[in-house]
Amino acid sequence: MTVPMNVVQGQESAFPKAEYDARVARARAGLASAGIDVMIVTGPENIFYLTGQQTPGYYTFQALVLPVEGDPVFVVRQLEYFNFVANTFITDAAIYQDTDDPVAFLVRLIETKGLKGKRVAIDKRGWFLPIATYEALLTALGTVHDAAGVVERLRMVKSSLEVEKLVRSAAYVDAGIKAGLAAVRPGNTENDLVAAMMGAAIAAGSEYMGMEPLVSSGPRSGVPHGTWRRRRLQDGDAAFLEMAACHDRYHAALMRTAWIGTPPAEALEMAKVCQEALAVSLEAIRPGVPCEVPHIACQKVIDAAGYTDNFRKRLGYSVGISFAPDWGEGGILSLNAGVKTLLEPGMAFHLPPALRVYGRFTVGVSETIVVTETGCKVLGTLDREMIRIAA
Repeated sequence: MTVPMNVVQGQESAFPKAEYDARVARARAGLASAGIDVMIVTGPENIFYLTGQQTPGYYTFQALVLPVEGDPVFVVRQLEYFNFVANTFITDAAIYQDTDDPVAFLVRLIETKGLKGKRVAIDKRGWFLPIATYEALLTALGTVHDAAGVVERLRMVKSSLEVEKLVRSAAYVDAGIKAGLAAVRPGNTENDLVAAMMGAAIAAGSEYMGMEPLVSSGPRSGVPHGTWRRRRLQDGDAAFLEMAACHDRYHAALMRTAWIGTPPAEALEMAKVCQEALAVSLEAIRPGVPCEVPHIACQKVIDAAGYTDNFRKRLGYSVGISFAPDWGEGGILSLNAGVKTLLEPGMAFHLPPALRVYGRFTVGVSETIVVTETGCKVLGTLDREMIRIAA
């Protein structure tokens, strides 16, 4: 397929070619160690990590065919081809039409490349591998091995170039939350808060986020993962704000709470506990410490304050490359009880301790951090105190 003169290979790539070459080399080493000859990569996050390809059109079939030996091939819908050229340095694309069966197209490619009969694997636990697709591959190839975790393990630790993306995202989300807090006042609606948050984050530089902001007020704020529903704020309301922002698909997130008028003593105490739990968690983060240690430190503070039943979740989760439906990498790594993976410099997390009284209010505070050689670096700059708004 002829590429127009003004479409240059890799012109919109998030990273230099050398970064992707190093990632592919590490992925191939992981495949070889697992006894796999070729991996079919279907998850948009893993595809982006290895190639730089990004598109909102990942709802249609795309796959990177990555052999341990030989050049990788990208299976791409024709509509996405020029996007693929601009985003990646891969020169071998297998382009299918909307009239094609993309899985049958992929199988023919595997046969043409002499890969049928080899140990073929796929990222079975990815978001976007339909059962029908997997079963069709299984029928055509006989055996399909599991390569889940090969690429994800590489994504756990961010390079210095990746950390730079996270730092930029953190600046965008700071701008968004700051604008949202400024919009908390009687008479405004939850929609007004979200409009301010998204407008400010996008104006600061953010691209489209992997998940919508979580914004709710008054009694609605006591429901986890509530989203804006046009409710008008009034005296005595809590306002719960959480959002992420994105730079080159790398996400940082932030949570803050505001109150119109005088908060009840219970809410003030819970907010204080959240701030203390976050502080001790941050102090517990350093290389060589198991991921469960910061969570346990957080849980001890909450338990001692008597709020165990108000906190039934993990402390935090890995952040980095994300596409909808999530802004985190929680499927890769969590700060949670029982997670023994050791923290390493370059790992990045969002830590959002929150306490809620269901149907009444939620208070919480969070930070996005990167593990350093001696502890961790907080990427946000906003004060952690609950914002109190005059009625």
